[in-house]
Amino acid sequence: MLYHIIYPIVKLLGSIVHLWGRWQVRGKENVPKKGPLIVVANHFNLTDPILLAVSLGRKAMFMAKEELFRSKLLGYIMHNLGSFPVHKGRFDRKAIRQAQQVLARGKALIIFPEGSRSMNAQLQPALSGSVLIALRSGVPILPVAIAGTEKIKGVTSVLRRPQVTINIGHPFYLPPINNRLTKETRAELTNFVMQRIAELLPAEYHGNYAEQ
Repeated sequence: MLYHIIYPIVKLLGSIVHLWGRWQVRGKENVPKKGPLIVVANHFNLTDPILLAVSLGRKAMFMAKEELFRSKLLGYIMHNLGSFPVHKGRFDRKAIRQAQQVLARGKALIIFPEGSRSMNAQLQPALSGSVLIALRSGVPILPVAIAGTEKIKGVTSVLRRPQVTINIGHPFYLPPINNRLTKETRAELTNFVMQRIAELLPAEYHGNYAEQ
């Protein structure tokens, strides 16, 4: 119920951003209309989740960092929107199980593989959570690149009207792992996922994935 109340507000906020900025969505036709889906995207600004949720055109849950749930009010809202916390920097079994449950219900799950915002508008080294979830669930991954939101800084951004682009790529599957998943294999697959995001971004954003 709370989702249906708040989602129109989220759409309104997205429309406001569209009005005072220049917001363009590319590749929206690549978003599967139904079925389980892992959405992976880069993260530059606090507005990214709002813009991404509205751009997809379908209901999606968020895996968000645990710090956001420490506020009782914000935590209550996020829980009721279907979001759930994940502890950064360690293997969070509970978060992995919750992610699998979301996907088992045929929902879309949004993950920012870098774990937090990039403060320099460059792709940062990613964590392997999205890879582990994708391997366990066997669902497709949808890469999304967000560019331009790093220019949204306070009310003065209204005057600059920054160009914001949401570039949605094609869904893909990770290859199945028949043997034990090693640390090296996990790192290779994580790099592969991030490279799919980098391909959708202008070169100046590639950061840690510029030479791959």
